[in-house]
Amino acid sequence: MRRALDWLGTLAVAVALVFLVEAEVAKPYRIPSASMEPTLACARPGDGCTAHFSDRVIACRICYRLDSPSRGQIVVFQTPPSAAAVCGEGGVYVKRLIGMPGDTVHEDDNGFVWVDGKRLSEPYVTAAARAADVKYRGRTWHVPSGSYFMLGDNRGDSCDSRAWGFVPRSNLIGPVVLTYFPPTRISIP
Repeated sequence: MRRALDWLGTLAVAVALVFLVEAEVAKPYRIPSASMEPTLACARPGDGCTAHFSDRVIACRICYRLDSPSRGQIVVFQTPPSAAAVCGEGGVYVKRLIGMPGDTVHEDDNGFVWVDGKRLSEPYVTAAARAADVKYRGRTWHVPSGSYFMLGDNRGDSCDSRAWGFVPRSNLIGPVVLTYFPPTRISIP
């Protein structure tokens, strides 16, 4: 009987630790759309998806309690309410952080993004994605204090800050720290 109670206690502690880690440290998410292709893949037959299985990622929930967000990070966040109206769906999104509080973000006539007058190096944006991105060319956005500007890597197929605005700091869940599924796509961004 004592051995069984020891095992039950050990299992209870293990389950509690898993729930604590998921709630406070790292949480898994699935990539549902083609907005981050090819960096993060979604599963066919989804529109624009290239993979057999959607990538699964881990977002570090405590990272932004310990450090500040930085440009270029792939971030999991809760969308502002306007995203649901503009994109047809709101909720949790995964995009790349492009604009920091106070930045001026500009998309030029060739689909290149500039921040405060300097063109970003974006090797993660393919030539095809840049060519398909025509809707926001020539536009400029000023990121307000306490907010961030998010873009998908697949610019022509991404409903992002250009369409629905800025993401408040309080909506950031955390940066993506690991792609863990499928096994052939395991990577650290």
